[in-house]
Amino acid sequence: MGKGLTLVIHWFDSLESTHQYLIGKLRDGTLLAPCGVGATMQTKGVGSRGNSWVGETGNLFFSFCVEEKQLPFDLPLASVSIYFSVLMKEILEEKGSKVWLKWPNDFYCDEKKVGGMITSKIGAIIVGSIGLNIRIAPENFGTLDIIVTPNTLAEGLIEKVEEKISWKKVFSKYKIEFDQNRNFSFHLDGKLVSLRDAILCDDGSIELENKKVYSLR
Repeated sequence: MGKGLTLVIHWFDSLESTHQYLIGKLRDGTLLAPCGVGATMQTKGVGSRGNSWVGETGNLFFSFCVEEKQLPFDLPLASVSIYFSVLMKEILEEKGSKVWLKWPNDFYCDEKKVGGMITSKIGAIIVGSIGLNIRIAPENFGTLDIIVTPNTLAEGLIEKVEEKISWKKVFSKYKIEFDQNRNFSFHLDGKLVSLRDAILCDDGSIELENKKVYSLR
């Protein structure tokens, strides 16, 4: 493990939601940051906007937590989901994937969503949770374009987080591919909004319809 963090990952055969399980254990003091929780199968996973993210055996269901002070000093907390997503994208790319990120926190292969990242703040602790379709996908979703184990991705992400790479460096990579968002939409205040005219700001937010929108959710 890298300097600063010594993060233990707890693996389970099945959990309703790694995200909710970890938050619950942090709140009752059973687990302390930093740590991680992974499941072979997830039955009631949480996605963005409260959507479910249910998945089959062989896919990645992983949540982890770190204290704010263990993250780069220049990281805008409202864009922490983008930061974690770019770190995971780098791991996937190193293994040959052509995955790309749709603002703010969705993983895509070609035109199909293969996963997503959500983040929550519990006091001074940041919880990040990721789901990725490695082997099996629901209808209208896709799977990753490489074969890799969930454990490999979870451990790789933790190692990247431990490197404490600056937001500036991570964001410079994210900016390059932002134009791939132009043909897509996202949900804003309950309605579907096109990203065609979105302006990406240096803090990871976007300007759209004279409104600044942040990704923390």
